[in-house]
Amino acid sequence: MMNEKELKETIRSIPDFPKPGILFRDITTLLKDRVAYESLIHSLADSLRELDVDIVIGPEARGFVIGSAVAYAINAGFVVARKPGKLPCETCKISYGLEYGDDCLEIHEDAIEPGQRIAIVDDLLATGGTALATIKLAEDMGATVVAAAFAIELSDLNGRERLDGHNVISVIKY
Repeated sequence: MMNEKELKETIRSIPDFPKPGILFRDITTLLKDRVAYESLIHSLADSLRELDVDIVIGPEARGFVIGSAVAYAINAGFVVARKPGKLPCETCKISYGLEYGDDCLEIHEDAIEPGQRIAIVDDLLATGGTALATIKLAEDMGATVVAAAFAIELSDLNGRERLDGHNVISVIKY
């Protein structure tokens, strides 16, 4: 198993993407490294295992890659939170602001049952906009969000503070 420092070494940093002044943390280099990917999934799963999670929600798109593996590892179901128009059945939706625009997420209206224990799992906690929207959507559907877990946390963007009152877990901090 790799520690945080070793995991950081597998992440590529790309300056000025998607716009000038942004330092993009590219996890595709971590994902292709089987030891790093396994270490990341085990670390997240170990943090969630005792929380009795029924459903993991993975926001589009990298949340699918990490969240589904974590759900499998903790024996939970997996639900996707998608961009508008991507799900074929009736959905619940939420609109929210990002640091560089607005966005919207949808979940099938029958994907979550009231009272289920939910963990949100995504690749990155930056300003917390996507995570907060996903939490609100799950809570509006009657679920209890027991954790929001991330591969990477960009501490200087204060996303953790925006999620105040929620159990926030991150494996790698910058």
